[in-house]
Amino acid sequence: MHLPDFLIAAFVYLAAAVIAAPLATRLGLGSVLGYLAAGVLIGPAVLGLVGSEGEDVMHFAEFGVIVMLFLVGLELQPSKLFELRKPILGLGGLQVMGTTAAIGIAAYGFGVDWRAAVATGLILAMSSTAIVLQSMNERGLMKTTAGQNIFSVLLFQDVAIIPILALLPLIATSTAATHDEASLIASLPAWAKTLAVLAAVATIVIAGRYLMRPLFRFIATSGIREIFVAFALLIVVSITLLMQFVGLSAALGTFLAGVVLAESEYRHELEMDLDPFKGLLLAVFFMAVGAGINFNLILAQPFQLLGLVFGFVIIKLVVLYGVARIMKMKRENASVFSFSLAQGGEFAFVLISFALSLALLSATQAAMLVAMVALSMTLAPPLMILEERFIQPLFARGTVPQPADQIDDSASVIIAGHGRFGMTVGRMLQARGFKAVVLDHDAEQIDALRKFGFKLFYGDASRVDLLEAAGARTAKILVVAVDEREKILEIVAVAAKHFPNLQIFARAFDRVHAYHLINLGVKNVYREVFSSSVDMGEQVLVALGQHPFEAHRAAKTFKHFDETILHETAQHTGDLDKLVDIARQSRAELSRVLAGDRTTKPLNIDQAWEDNDGRS
Repeated sequence: MHLPDFLIAAFVYLAAAVIAAPLATRLGLGSVLGYLAAGVLIGPAVLGLVGSEGEDVMHFAEFGVIVMLFLVGLELQPSKLFELRKPILGLGGLQVMGTTAAIGIAAYGFGVDWRAAVATGLILAMSSTAIVLQSMNERGLMKTTAGQNIFSVLLFQDVAIIPILALLPLIATSTAATHDEASLIASLPAWAKTLAVLAAVATIVIAGRYLMRPLFRFIATSGIREIFVAFALLIVVSITLLMQFVGLSAALGTFLAGVVLAESEYRHELEMDLDPFKGLLLAVFFMAVGAGINFNLILAQPFQLLGLVFGFVIIKLVVLYGVARIMKMKRENASVFSFSLAQGGEFAFVLISFALSLALLSATQAAMLVAMVALSMTLAPPLMILEERFIQPLFARGTVPQPADQIDDSASVIIAGHGRFGMTVGRMLQARGFKAVVLDHDAEQIDALRKFGFKLFYGDASRVDLLEAAGARTAKILVVAVDEREKILEIVAVAAKHFPNLQIFARAFDRVHAYHLINLGVKNVYREVFSSSVDMGEQVLVALGQHPFEAHRAAKTFKHFDETILHETAQHTGDLDKLVDIARQSRAELSRVLAGDRTTKPLNIDQAWEDNDGRS
């Protein structure tokens, strides 16, 4: 293929993605279905804008799947997996094994070879993470029992894709040799191949645990984000080449690396930097799948295809409902659980391509499976609407879904900046048992504080995607305590615009900086030296002979008065004459208030204000 042909094909794919995703989202179909539809439209079956070069584009787009599995690994912290081991292994394991067995037996009963039947069962056991999670969020069901169980199954499926990719070559017959010949260790004896594979896996684990963190820290200190992105891509490409060298799946290696780095403080930054590449490449991948659908086959056997789709959906519904009831889910929750997961998923396309390359499936079987999965994904939103409107009312009315514990890493407080200001806030919250997600852009600071047991993540808190990953959608409070005046204003502006649910507590360097924050809508502004200077003033009054109670009362009155004046004058930031007038009036008024307060003697002064030496 000539380079211009590839560039033209790339242009067509990107243009289709730009049009398809927003349109499909507006129609409530989800971006994945939009990409599939766009692929069908630009493919040979309709407009014919792309043809044979689509195969070359598919090889390029498959890198998006590798990046996606790396990001999936980053989400699967070992601690989280251990915490959710029962719902994940119980529900997820039963669902995948039950669906695989039921569909595999049905396929074998129709005369399909047992190897192809097993592959078909594994492929159709997957559900659409993109469609299901989007639908659950829109319906507000993620915090319910059914929603948490659905999330557990989807999480298990994401993890299960790795052993499935490792299993399929073991049951293949003709491509095991071809797969081996592609590696550079094909000529080695079996024991040497095994050692090479173990060495490659050990290299990924050891490098991820002991080498990557210092390298990330070194690169982060440069402050050049592009180098950080380049290093993240370099990791993925390096692991891909290493896996090809030993003849293993690149997806397996990158997933393992993601799990190893899941506990790293750079996890969120890696996710945010690689996510655009993953999204773009996956968009092209799904469009390439759509363009590759064999419509001649579908048109030749339309009733057979529809029968297979409905049969597959019904089998999956029955298995899912049975698994839910075995795990003692209530009937109404079991219904939501079953109808939400009764479709094929994005990973099915990956497995179909892989099984086809291993000759486990014929071209005809692969084309039929692609069409079945695509149609079942199209049916997913109507199925969920059907269940919500017509099946849920059949169960006992008035049942309130029981809330479930959060299963992610989010907290009610996000602290941006953990230096001399933010650290004090974090320590107080930690001492009172409140979890906080801490973001900081100083790699050396993060490295030092992690030694003291703080859980911090590297990243720029002014980025919407990083705040999103830190849980800004569900958090209650954002504490902005970074050491840069302009960066504080930037973070506050971004958070106020994209996360109106957050109550913002912001550090101010001085009075003028406080004015800017107040004008951005921040009600909780804390000048970094104001409180400590008022505290000092209180102690000076005590040293001059005033009673500790009187000094404390004066300090409290002064603080309240100054905060009131601060908010009143913020609207006149650009009017110097007005500010001068207000300052003069406020000084005179403050003197009158404090003088009047001093003449009012308390009837009974609590001696607890004094210690044994008569000091406060």
